[in-house]
Amino acid sequence: MPVVRPWAVRLSLALFVCGCAPPAPELDPSPTDEAIQTPVATSAYVSFPALGTPAPLQVAGQLRLPRSASGKLPAVVIAHGSGGVDSRGSYYARALNEAGIATLEIDMWSARGLSGGAEGRPRAVSETLPDAHGALRFLSAHPAIDGARIGIMGFSWGGVMSMLTATRKYAAGAEPGQRFVAHAPLYPVCWVYNRVPGYEFGDLTGAPVFLQAGTADVYDAPDSCQTLLESLSPMDRASLSLKMYEGATHGWDRLESAIQVSDPYAHQGQGGLVDIAPSPGSARESRRAVVEFFQRTLVPAP
Repeated sequence: MPVVRPWAVRLSLALFVCGCAPPAPELDPSPTDEAIQTPVATSAYVSFPALGTPAPLQVAGQLRLPRSASGKLPAVVIAHGSGGVDSRGSYYARALNEAGIATLEIDMWSARGLSGGAEGRPRAVSETLPDAHGALRFLSAHPAIDGARIGIMGFSWGGVMSMLTATRKYAAGAEPGQRFVAHAPLYPVCWVYNRVPGYEFGDLTGAPVFLQAGTADVYDAPDSCQTLLESLSPMDRASLSLKMYEGATHGWDRLESAIQVSDPYAHQGQGGLVDIAPSPGSARESRRAVVEFFQRTLVPAP
């Protein structure tokens, strides 16, 4: 399966969701998409050590700093899906940068020499949490970033990372005194939590969690995410908000040709085929909702 060129290669030379085809032009771009094509951020490829892996692991990432912002910036870590880095990261990063929020899109697969997809990813999402914690430490030490205003978002596999880092159990892997203060998972396979070892979700840090999912996502039942929310304690439930997109499949914001992938976690763990179909309208809405969420949680009121 073709995979996006790893950032580690770029540096040396200068699902859960499968990126099985080369990126194609986005479908039906909105006026907002066109308006923010002009670069609004400086971009640099960086690397940093993962935090707490058994063997040293250097993770690559693309850091974008808004050009027009002044003072220390809030920031968001963007974690990809099973297929690796694809156009979704930039789709959200551009809008966050436009809103004055820095972004760090990390590439977990190239650091491990993985190809992506169901057969080319780690065995469990918990194995990549050190990448998120390393990104948090890197951003916290960056002179342009406010270490007290760093959030995380992700797609599918990265969405699960966004969920788990909101728990006290998994947040404990970060550097002492550091934690993400806002979490925005997209289609993070809701059925798996508190049913599969390594996916415990509860005893939350208290940071807000904004979960978005589609009713036609066959990893889950249409009500899996609502059921998860209702299963939480009242205190944890207060931290989590949920937005569902009617008729949206897994990866609705992958604005390329529709694909079908196979994943053992699909159909609530029974395994099978998953349709991933672009929905430009839902994508614009979910991107706008992500930006508004991080503006509320990371950007202080004037």
